[in-house]
Amino acid sequence: MVTPADILHGKILIVDDQEANVLLLEQMLKNAGYDQVTSTRDPTQVCELHLLHKYDLILLDLQMPGMDGFQVMENLKELGQDSYLPVLVITAQPEHKLRALKAGARDFVSKPFDLSEVLLRAHNLLEVRLLHRETRQLYEQVLAEQKVSTRLMLEVLPGSVVERLKRRPPEVVSGTWAEVTLLFSDLLEFNRFSEGAGAMVLTGVLDDLSIKLDADAQRTGIIDDAWLAATDLTDTVAAQTIRAAQKAIDLKAALDRFNALSNFKLQMRIGLDSEPSVGALRKRKVKKPRAR
Repeated sequence: MVTPADILHGKILIVDDQEANVLLLEQMLKNAGYDQVTSTRDPTQVCELHLLHKYDLILLDLQMPGMDGFQVMENLKELGQDSYLPVLVITAQPEHKLRALKAGARDFVSKPFDLSEVLLRAHNLLEVRLLHRETRQLYEQVLAEQKVSTRLMLEVLPGSVVERLKRRPPEVVSGTWAEVTLLFSDLLEFNRFSEGAGAMVLTGVLDDLSIKLDADAQRTGIIDDAWLAATDLTDTVAAQTIRAAQKAIDLKAALDRFNALSNFKLQMRIGLDSEPSVGALRKRKVKKPRAR
């Protein structure tokens, strides 16, 4: 969310070969509360300054000796840093307005300029610029989280399933299996047990128990998350059912060993189910933010 304080803190560059214009614009912006206003009378320095400071708004005069404002905008485009060119042009030539907008300028003010109009247009462009930047950051964050989610999913699944899914189109990770056997397990009356145990004891119990159960899951190559487990998702019904049943026996044995060593009397409920399954992960298409 862009706040009024964010706008006043936006970085502004004034580019004009006339010292009087520069001083007037600087004073006007600073009086309005903008606290990051700089200027240059040399248009050849604009690209270098923008690379260094990444301005949120550039007030650019079009009529300058040596290099005019149109060439400055072309040079800024060639930097390729951002699809949004934060330029407010200042011109005394009415015929230059349309050309400036086609060249990439976001808005314009006419000379001799009205100070209140300059402030209003500068405020509006800064707000749009900061919203554009915020949207782009959110877009990049969503892309990064999407990559992490996909990587984690592929790390959790069995190797044969991963290779199968990787061959799918990039926008869809999916698969179908004739039969999948799921193993469900949970500790009986664990809420009652946790209510009577202190935080340190409860944490220790859960750590010890998860280590034993997870080690067993890794040994058998079965997906395991909070003891909700699936077999290797093959099409051989008998083989996967046997593996799931063996997993159930191993879980019960691991719990018995835990109880014997800890003197607890925890019990586990276990169930098996086999049925056809379809699994899919559709990657949400994230649209790149448009320059506004």
